[in-house]
Amino acid sequence: MKYRSAFDIIGPVMIGPSSSHTAGAARIGRVARTLFGKLPTKAIISLYGSFAKTYKGHGTDFAIVAGLLDLDTFDERMPKSLAIAKDLGLEVVFQAEEAVTDHPNTVKINLYGGDDELELVGISIGGGTIEITELNSFPLKLSGEHPAILVVHQDRFGIISAVTSVLSKYQINIGHMEVSRLDKGEMALMVIEVDQKIEDMVIEELSNLANVSKIIRMAE
Repeated sequence: MKYRSAFDIIGPVMIGPSSSHTAGAARIGRVARTLFGKLPTKAIISLYGSFAKTYKGHGTDFAIVAGLLDLDTFDERMPKSLAIAKDLGLEVVFQAEEAVTDHPNTVKINLYGGDDELELVGISIGGGTIEITELNSFPLKLSGEHPAILVVHQDRFGIISAVTSVLSKYQINIGHMEVSRLDKGEMALMVIEVDQKIEDMVIEELSNLANVSKIIRMAE
C-alpha cells in the first residue's frame, strides 16, 4: 500500500505489542509534539475505528502519550508514559469515537498549552508507518519519514515561487509538496518534504519572505 521496503512491514525497533497500534501511534503523538513545539498542559485524544476498540489492550493509549512526551518507539519508559505525563502536569483525556473514518487506525489529537492550541489527525498505516492527514483544519499529507517544513502563509500570488526559489538557492531537493488553503486570499499551508537537512539560515530566509507568518521545521 505505502510500503517502501520489507523493513516497513516488519516495523521499527519498538516497545510492543503492535507496530500499527503502538509504534505508529507513538510516532503520531511525537509529530503532534514536534508541531506544537513544547509539552502541552492538556491533550484530548479521540480514537476511531480499531484504535477506539483496542487502544488499551494494544498500548495505543500509552504510545500516543509517549510521543507527546517526545519519547521514541524504543524508549523503555513508553509503558509508563501515562504516569510520567501526570507527574509533568500533562492532563490526558481519551475519547473512543463511533464515527466511521476512511482508515481504521485514526486518531485526532487536540493539544492545549497557554494561548496555544493544535488539532491534528493522523493514521497508522502499518509497520510503524504513519500519515498526518489534517492540521488545524488544513488537509495535508505528511509522513514524518523525511525532513520537512510547514509554511503558514497568506494566499498570495508568487508565494510558492518565492519559497521554492529559496530552497533551490540552497540546493535543497523537494521530494513531496502540497498547498492547501482555508479560502481564496486567506490563510494557507504549504507542506514540503525534502531530501536533506534544512539549516537554520534557510529557515531564517524563508521566515523573512513577504506574506509568510510561520515556519515549522520537522527533522527526520
